[in-house]
Amino acid sequence: MISQQTLRPTAHHDPYRPVAGTAGDGFGVRILGPLQVVNGASTHRPRGPKVRKVLALLAVRPRDIIDLDTIVEELWDGAPPATAVSTVRTHVYHLRQELERELGSAARDVLVTEGSGYALHLPPGRLDLEEFTRLCAQARAELRAGRREAAIQTLDTALGLWRGRPLSDVSRGRVLAGHVARIEDLRLRAQELRIEAAMGLGQHREVVPDLIRLIAVDPLNEWLHARLIDALHRSGRRGDALRAFNHVRSVLAEELGLEPSEDLRQLQHHILAGGSAA
Repeated sequence: MISQQTLRPTAHHDPYRPVAGTAGDGFGVRILGPLQVVNGASTHRPRGPKVRKVLALLAVRPRDIIDLDTIVEELWDGAPPATAVSTVRTHVYHLRQELERELGSAARDVLVTEGSGYALHLPPGRLDLEEFTRLCAQARAELRAGRREAAIQTLDTALGLWRGRPLSDVSRGRVLAGHVARIEDLRLRAQELRIEAAMGLGQHREVVPDLIRLIAVDPLNEWLHARLIDALHRSGRRGDALRAFNHVRSVLAEELGLEPSEDLRQLQHHILAGGSAA
């Protein structure tokens, strides 16, 4: 196992450290952290846990119609009261009032009733999640074009939109929990992409702390472990690389009863055989 000093996370690029970032000027909704409604320099937190939950449910699927059954399922987790439908309409009414205080009559075009459901009509760039996914797609295109430095800058901008765990101040039922898991996975994919780009530029020492931190959050992710072992080896830390392999082997055996993947074993054999770290 790597020494405790090596494994200890640092404050730099903490996976859930609040960082500044906006989805653009004017009105917007932020869900990559506590739920916020933004209007220029004004930031508003909707009042009432169920009102926040309704807004969160609409925001994770902007412009899609969210039917009453889905909202009822989220609010009462399969055990709704007889008054569930009217109560949902009351929560939507209060949410609309809050939006009108921020936007005036324009709120009617943002929170709309469509059939037996509701939709949040946000213009492009007004939801931080959509801006994040747009930037990640741009970074992937930059990587395909061989522009690693540009991709890293774009990914840093994307990851800077995160202020904490998604919807951290909203209680989550089964519907929202699934969306939050999907959103957190998107962040991990972006972090992996950044590590891949940085290692492609030879920044092996630089990515070690970030890899250690990400592994602390996702200890069964063999891709992260492989990148850590490779980065340590390429940084001239052969002993630490082998200890990192032994660590992941123990974790996989204890947690899953599995041996390391073929890729991890080949990496270990390469290091043991004195393979080049270049």
